[in-house]
Amino acid sequence: MPEVSVSHAPEHVRRRRVVLGVLLVLVLAVGWGLSQVLGGGTAPADEAGAQGTSGPAEAQAPADESDDEDTEAQESEEPDASSEETAAGETEIWQREPVAGEHASDTTALEQVDYLTGGLTPKSVMASGHGLMIANNMMYSHTSTVFDSTTREQVEVLQDEVDLADYGIEGHPGLSQGAPVEAAWTDDGRYAYVSQYTMYGQNFGVEGFDACTPDSGVGASFVYRFDAEEMAWDQVFEVGAVPKYLTLTPDQKTLLVSNWCDATLSVVDTESGEETGVVELAAAPRGVVVMPDNTTAYVVAMYADQLYKVDLASGSAEVVMETASRPRHLNLADEGATLYLTTSGGNAIYKIDTATDEIVDQVDPGAEPRSVTLSPDESALYVVNYNEASISKVRTSDMEVIDSAPVDANPIGIDYDPVTNTVWVACYGGSIYVFDDQSTLL
Repeated sequence: MPEVSVSHAPEHVRRRRVVLGVLLVLVLAVGWGLSQVLGGGTAPADEAGAQGTSGPAEAQAPADESDDEDTEAQESEEPDASSEETAAGETEIWQREPVAGEHASDTTALEQVDYLTGGLTPKSVMASGHGLMIANNMMYSHTSTVFDSTTREQVEVLQDEVDLADYGIEGHPGLSQGAPVEAAWTDDGRYAYVSQYTMYGQNFGVEGFDACTPDSGVGASFVYRFDAEEMAWDQVFEVGAVPKYLTLTPDQKTLLVSNWCDATLSVVDTESGEETGVVELAAAPRGVVVMPDNTTAYVVAMYADQLYKVDLASGSAEVVMETASRPRHLNLADEGATLYLTTSGGNAIYKIDTATDEIVDQVDPGAEPRSVTLSPDESALYVVNYNEASISKVRTSDMEVIDSAPVDANPIGIDYDPVTNTVWVACYGGSIYVFDDQSTLL
């Protein structure tokens, strides 16, 4: 057998050592793999403990869970820091910001995008301006329904049953029920004030009715305040008999409530929730708006066919116009320079110059126009025509009807949501239509 010659050169020695090292690693790896196949590989208890302290402790599976898949599913559901930050940074549904329309509203057509039903008998629908809508259902439904204006899903159904003692109001033991009518939102979208047509329970006097007068014996009713953050009523205070429309002064310090049976206007301090004044008007006051000065208001007396100008500082009121039959709704535009007055019996909307309190233009939008809303850019009015089951869109520059759409019978409430640029229409029979105001040009 020939003799094998082995080189002792340094570079050859290093090469042989590397090869031997690789072979040793391969042998150890194969041996460890066989031990795993044959059932080995369980770390000693103290080693497992040492491994557990080398980093953040892992969540332990509950004692009754032995399935690895369950454990993995549980671990995968645990939010990491980034997802927690995302969740924390999400805007609350009542704090969304309005989105400016791409087109002027007097250049667009109405396109129906939704039809909402289910537990609804809406008499009014009002936008918070920050992502919520509140629909006050017919008085015998005893509910107000709150919607997310983006998803158009119901997020809360508010019952009008309250224990008035919980709100510091005595004399009406037990539970009392209201009857929601209209709503007025604060500018920040946090609160909505909801008028209650009449109250049911102990010691409320005669139940409210539309043909009532100050001598009918109808008892005082209340306004509830809805907290959008808590999704619940958080304040209740007394006003007059059969409160209907309400609005806030621009500085948000005062709430005005028209009392149908009393023929009065309640002046309420929003900080204290107390009535601080009462202004005498005429039969069946309803629509109310407040000028930018926070001290001048306009109110219509629906059964007296009159428009009043009210000085809130002095509590005095004067008739500035005899109107057509049944003036119902008011809208203010152009920083208080223009007033729109809707007469249900006269089938007209007047455009009034507040500098002179004179009519400068008008339009016949349809049969018995009732509630009206303005586009954010004030270039269009939207009105429900109660007796012809339709809505009309009016260009404010020349008071011409530029679009209309059919809806269910008895449309009675309407408002514009600036977050989604949609118009919501409440139909008494049990539906709400939603129209997109930006997607289609005329």
